[in-house]
Amino acid sequence: LGRVEKASKAFRIATDLKPNFADGYNNLGITLRDQGKLEEALEAYKKAIFIRPNFAQAYNNMGVALKDQGKLEDALKAYKEALEIKPEYANAFNNMGNVLRQQDKLEDSLKAYKKALEIKPDYPNAYNNMGILLKETGNLEGAIESYRKACEADTQYAAPYLNMGNIQKNNGDFHAAMESYRKAIAIQPDFAEAHNNMG
Repeated sequence: LGRVEKASKAFRIATDLKPNFADGYNNLGITLRDQGKLEEALEAYKKAIFIRPNFAQAYNNMGVALKDQGKLEDALKAYKEALEIKPEYANAFNNMGNVLRQQDKLEDSLKAYKKALEIKPDYPNAYNNMGILLKETGNLEGAIESYRKACEADTQYAAPYLNMGNIQKNNGDFHAAMESYRKAIAIQPDFAEAHNNMG
């Protein structure tokens, strides 16, 4: 068994031993999602919420699994439930921004990312996601600035270096692009896309 499967088995044992263990069901859902077992993950989150109706993290995680299934409206509802319970939940705002971006609701998506960053100013994922959105809307300077802030917030986060490199390459700034790709690879040596884009 791999690490995720072992964790999943441990959480199943925990929930069997203590059936009213909401955290156990939430954690089980996370490991099931990591294995691509989305329906089972959703069932685990529902059990966690049934046991603890104000479990914001379980609603947020349910939203992620629903997004993975392409059920974007249901995902948004789950994030909104999480935010009703915990209004200062940066992760839920970030995830909501991702769904809204997927739905081409770009202004609302940007608001969600900004709200996530207002709550948690050093949130690298929200900066990276906002950079992706800004690039999609043609604001390349804003995108690069967001990627830089993501890198500052987490020096071991490879994705924003790749994203920054792609803009630099498209702008003809090959030296800066190669430097960004090299940084991405230094952090994540098996980052195939970064290796490919250096070619």
